[in-house]
This record gives sequence, structure tokens and C-alpha cells, in this order.
Amino acid sequence: MSMQFDLTDDQRSLYDAAFRYAEAELHPLFARMDDEDWFPPDLIARLGADGYCGLTAPPDLGGAGMDLVSAGLVGEAFGYWNTNAAFIWGPHENLCLNNILRNGTPEQIARFVPDLIAGRKIGALGLTEPGAGSDALGSMVLRAVRDGEDYLLTGRKMFISNGPVADLVLTYAKTAPELGPKGISAFVVETGTPGFSVAQTLTKMGWRGCPTGELVFEGVRVPAANLLGAENQGVGIVMSGLDIERAFLGTPYLGAAQRCLDLSLDYAATRRQFGRPIGSFQMIQSHLAEMSTALEAARVYTYQALAACDALRRGEGGRGRVHQLCAGAVLNGAAMIAKVTDLAVQIHGGSGFVWETEVNRHYRNARIASLGGGTTEVRKLIVAEELFRARGLRLD
Repeated sequence: MSMQFDLTDDQRSLYDAAFRYAEAELHPLFARMDDEDWFPPDLIARLGADGYCGLTAPPDLGGAGMDLVSAGLVGEAFGYWNTNAAFIWGPHENLCLNNILRNGTPEQIARFVPDLIAGRKIGALGLTEPGAGSDALGSMVLRAVRDGEDYLLTGRKMFISNGPVADLVLTYAKTAPELGPKGISAFVVETGTPGFSVAQTLTKMGWRGCPTGELVFEGVRVPAANLLGAENQGVGIVMSGLDIERAFLGTPYLGAAQRCLDLSLDYAATRRQFGRPIGSFQMIQSHLAEMSTALEAARVYTYQALAACDALRRGEGGRGRVHQLCAGAVLNGAAMIAKVTDLAVQIHGGSGFVWETEVNRHYRNARIASLGGGTTEVRKLIVAEELFRARGLRLD
């Protein structure tokens, strides 16, 4: 792996160990996951047992005590060998576990986080709804109504990664609809609770084997002790979590892009046409150079954003330089993985168009990068708005 900034010896060793682990344990699962839309039922349990869950959690909880940059290196190594597995691990590790760790009370952390670290429970995050995607906060309709020492949650969530297999879902709901986005609260919902169900598991063109579905809440009774943060203060958790999510979940795409580049280099060196390796032709060399350059730029941008997220204090995020940096990193990263996978298929020619080839798997996976965690259009709006705000310019 080529980096445009220095890694510490510990970080280099961490990446190398995760790379070897993913090659041995995750890569053999990749083809079946994609071909059969198969979810390895013991994946999170194995990752937890082998020390790859709870990377950012403190050692006294069973975690590794890493910063986000170091955890991102693991994400990149996982993405190189099995992007699909990385996008089961990522929502569990970052969207659920890290969010509870950052925003929970000591009692909540002690109650929920150790099982997530050990892989005894699978985590997910529930934000998007059937009618609320890019406008996830303003259009949210899932309600949480106080009833004594509990809240009753009623509504639906849609496109929820790990949702169909999750034991815990960090769920956002409106507790004061009249306040709009400022009336949102966050809850840790245990999916064994009566009233919770999975309406459907979606069939997707990519991320196959990563269960994604629609969740139903029919008067789900959630203890007030599961309220994460204060009532009606969930928007801060949403926004800080989205910033970190955008930076962190970009790291498996760095690994996938590196894999596509490596596969393309090998293919270009061995595939012969007109009596020569196709890598000797300048057009193929141009493709490879563009792939490498786009990847290196995205790698620097992504880790810069992760380093900035490491400095976020509790409740921070959703505005300012970090907000712009994370939106820009995922905006650039999505364009990068789309370009790199497209050129990888082009270099592989007809074989790249075949479903079972590895570059084809990465090509199909890449399409979600411009949609998940906020669409490309939303990311552009964020970057532009922060540019105006930094100069003190108002558009109202």
C-alpha cells in the first residue's frame, strides 16, 4: 500500500496484520457472498473474537483503543480483500458501536458496547425512511411518544445496512415533530422487543451478502434508559455521526480501488494482443496512470478527514471545516471508485463484463458510493455551503 504521508511503525504493522487476516479469512467468502447474496452468519462473531470489533473502544471494555485513522487502515485492508464483508463490519463497528461509545452514558456504554465488541451482538443504525432519504431529518416520520418510563416507537426505516440481522439498532425518531429536525431523539432499540419486525430484505446489484432492509416499529416499547443523549437533541448525534461515517466508510473503497489497480496491472502484463502485452500500449498505460492518481488523491483526502474527526469533541460535527472535509472526502472518493472500477473493467475487456470476475464485483459495488451516507448532490451542497459560511457570505 502506498501512502502519501508517513505512517507510524504501529500503524504499518496494524495494516499489514489486517491485510494478511483479510486475505486468509475474508477473501474466501467474497465470491459466495456476491454470487448467492449470502450473509456469513458468524462473520461479526469471528471478527469480534479475533479483535477486529471495537477498534476505537477503550481496552477496559475489551476494545483496542485506536484512533479513527488506525481503524480506517483496517477498513482499507478489509476492503481490498472483501468489500462486501467490510460493509457488514463497517456499519456495526462505526455507525452503531462508535456512535454509542461517543454519545452514551457510562451505564449505556457498559450495557451495550461489550457485546458489540465481542461480536455477540450485531449493530446497525436506523436513519433513512421510505419517504426520507436526502431529507432524512426534515422528512422523518417515525414517532417516539413518552409513556411512563418508556417510549413507544411507531414507524418504518428503510435501506438499513445490517437491519435484517441486527440485535441493536441505533434509531432516530421524532419526539417533538413540531420542532422539525430539532425534535429528533436517538434510541438504542433491541430488536427482540415486541413490535419490531423486518418487512423485507432488499436484493441489490452490489453489496451482496450485506443484509439491507426495511424495519417496522409497531408500538415498540423502548426504556427511557435507552435514550442516547438528551430528548430532542438527536440532531447533534446524527450530524457528528454522519461526518465520521462519511470518512470512515470511504476506507474500504480505497482498498477495493487498490485491488482493482493491482488486478489490472497483472492482467495488462500478461494479456497479449497483436503479439504484445496490452500493458505496452499507451492507452492502457494511460488508464492505469489515471487509476493510480485518482486513488492516491482519494487516500490522502480520506485520511485527512479521519484525522480531523479524531479531534471532534462529543456532540461536535455537522458544521464547519470538518463537515466540509468529510463531505468532500466522500464526494471525491465516490468519483474515484467509479472511475477506477470502470477503467478496471475496460482493461479486462470482455472478461470484465462477466459477473463472476472480481473487477465486475467491485464495479457493481461502486455504484452505491455516490448514494450512501448522503448523495453526491447533498455532498456538493454541504461543501458549497461551508465555503460560503467560511467567508461570512449569506445566501438567505
